[in-house]
Formats: sequence, structure tokens, C-alpha cells
Amino acid sequence: MVRSARGSTEAIPLALLLDTNILLDVILDRVPWADDATALLDHIAKRKAHGYLAGHAVTTIHYLVERAKGHAAAATAVSDLLEILDVVPLEGSDFQRALALGLKDYEDAVQAAACLKIGARFLVTRNERDFKGAPVTPRSAGEVLALLAERADT
Repeated sequence: MVRSARGSTEAIPLALLLDTNILLDVILDRVPWADDATALLDHIAKRKAHGYLAGHAVTTIHYLVERAKGHAAAATAVSDLLEILDVVPLEGSDFQRALALGLKDYEDAVQAAACLKIGARFLVTRNERDFKGAPVTPRSAGEVLALLAERADT
């Protein structure tokens, strides 16, 4: 909790970078992960947390959803995400930072660099092990939902 300038105490929404797999779980209704991922996006839509999407992931999501469900579904999915999430713009220096992180998978490293750029508290992913050694805190959607529930109780 933080004391505002007016003296009231209010919670600052958690800043969360959502990994591509979390968003695809929702859009493609991938069981068993879709329920937690959908609930997390719902919390973000209700402003109980602040959600971000790395800029490079927008085209990846469109491409994969288009292959699975067609062009109209991909356009709708991307449009819906852009209504709920803020996009982290990435520049050359962010891609250089990702290279310097030394992660096995470069796309994961770019996600980590985007997370660092905005100072997100957590990188929400289904594959926490992919971020081993990165200077970010990976958490599953379920773990973040539990934390949000704890925050709501205080």
C-alpha cells in the first residue's frame, strides 16, 4: 500500500509483462492454462493490475492466431489485446540488451528485456524455467492471481 498525496492509502497496480504463451492460451483456449490466463486478463481489464505486451509479440500473436483461426479472428484478437494491454515499444538497444542477457532462447530474452524496460514486477509466463538466469521475476498466471487475491484482502 502507498499513501497518496491526499493522504489516502491505495494499492499501486502490479505492473505485469505477459509472455506470448499466456496470451495465446487465452486466444486459442489452450487447456489447461486458458482459465488462469483468462482470469488474469480479466483482472487487468478491471484495472486490478497493469498489463503490458512486448511490441515484437503483437505480430507473432497475429501470425499464430491467423494460422489457427483465420484472418478475422487474428485481427479481432490483436485489437482486443490492444484495448487491454499497453505495448512496450522496443528499440535497437532493447534487442542488444536481450543479446547480453545470454538466455538460451532469444525471443525469451527479448521478453525479459521488455520487462526490464518498463520495470514490471513480474514476467507472467507458463515457462518460468526459460527465464532462469534472467534479471526478471517470472510467475505463472495462477501465482499472480493468488497474489492479486492477497492484495485485495488487505
